[in-house]
Amino acid sequence: MHEPQGLRTPAKMVAAVYFSFPLLLLPILRACRTKSFVEAAMAEDKFDVIVVGAGPSGLAAAVSLAKAGLEVAVLERGVFAGSKNVMGGVFYRHPLEEILPDFWHEAPLERAIVEQRLWMLGAHGHTGIAVRSDTFGGIKPNCWTVFRAKFDRWLAQKAEAAGAMILTEATVESLLRENGKVVGVHTNLEDGDLRADVVIIAEGANSLLLRDIGVHPEIKPNQVATAVKEIIALPAGKIEDRFNVEPGQGVTIELFGSLSRGGVGLGFLYANRESISLGIGLLTSDLARLQVKPNDLLEALKEHPSIRPLLASGSTEEYMAHLIPEGGYNAVPRLYGAGWLVVGDAAMLVDSVHREGSNLAVKSGLLAAAAVVRAKENNDFSAAGLASYRNALRDSFVMRDLKKYKGLSHFLESHPHFFTVYPDLINDAGTAFFTVNGQSKREMQRRLLKMIRQRRGLLGLMLDAVQGGLTLQ
Repeated sequence: MHEPQGLRTPAKMVAAVYFSFPLLLLPILRACRTKSFVEAAMAEDKFDVIVVGAGPSGLAAAVSLAKAGLEVAVLERGVFAGSKNVMGGVFYRHPLEEILPDFWHEAPLERAIVEQRLWMLGAHGHTGIAVRSDTFGGIKPNCWTVFRAKFDRWLAQKAEAAGAMILTEATVESLLRENGKVVGVHTNLEDGDLRADVVIIAEGANSLLLRDIGVHPEIKPNQVATAVKEIIALPAGKIEDRFNVEPGQGVTIELFGSLSRGGVGLGFLYANRESISLGIGLLTSDLARLQVKPNDLLEALKEHPSIRPLLASGSTEEYMAHLIPEGGYNAVPRLYGAGWLVVGDAAMLVDSVHREGSNLAVKSGLLAAAAVVRAKENNDFSAAGLASYRNALRDSFVMRDLKKYKGLSHFLESHPHFFTVYPDLINDAGTAFFTVNGQSKREMQRRLLKMIRQRRGLLGLMLDAVQGGLTLQ
């Protein structure tokens, strides 16, 4: 029997409201997830894993663990994931695609990097190399520029979708320990303590929690760099014209030389969708030794003759500072213990030579998650039960790359002329080589040799080459 025409629409409306009622409640339930609500829900529960810090390493671990069916809570002290995070701005496809295939189709990315440049800055210009390839872009780009505030927030949503609980404005003040084992965290939340089988420490450089358990003493000033960065707004069209790229494509430029005034440090310039990220980082120990302020170095960099034209007509939108681990292999702390693991920047996992950090962070988070899943299967959260994390990290590209360059930081500290003498020497030599002024080529070659002898000497040049080569073996 057909229902009367006049009743059909109201009936459908009632049914639609009835069946959509749970969906209408979702925003209300989400809004009710205040600290007191969450604390009440968790008062009698224990998580499988608590992750401290919602950066790439912690969130990668959370996604992987939640997908494996474990109960995970991520505690982030910022108002949202990414609110306190800042980096140079490059994110690599590998290894996040291991748990989020094709993530680049929906993630908030800026530009796919199709050209990577390395510039050695002198007083009047630069000498550089560049690698540009269509294979960097294409269907599966190698890397992109990103804004961490956007990207980390998106990744946190992926962790929530997988089943993890994200608690923001939650400060972890210390680790809970019983009988020599970490069993949870003490927080600023109303009920204070949250318990778990394992705590993954992903709170970034200069980890207070590692110091709390006596694993990592205070980081030395020569093991961390203070980096500052500005976001300079420019129209997309101007960026594409100045860097000779198509829409959606970008360029990165790594900078070293005169900009660091003899300190161990590097600069960077990355093309975003409608802005440029420009920054510089120096070992904190060198900032003190040289008695310079990071902001002064950044202002000088903006006025460098090779940089200034790229920024012309741009306006500064943001300024930020950040600590970046630079100690390398020799600064990596103990990575695990009874009931705890450490990942990402907190574990000092940054490859300063290749300027890689996010990919090392994500990989460490995935390997930590795998170790926890294994420990859960064996019901063994002791140090021995979590030791597979150390072994897996050791066998991965993360520790292999850090080990390869383990002596480089000390070498550069003890050879500051790599940041003073050589950049100017190479730039001046290149200028002389290409200058046509009536001198014969033989006279020009004599002039170049004289320049080398005066500034470094042939013996010094050979010693630096041999020692540098041995360091990189």
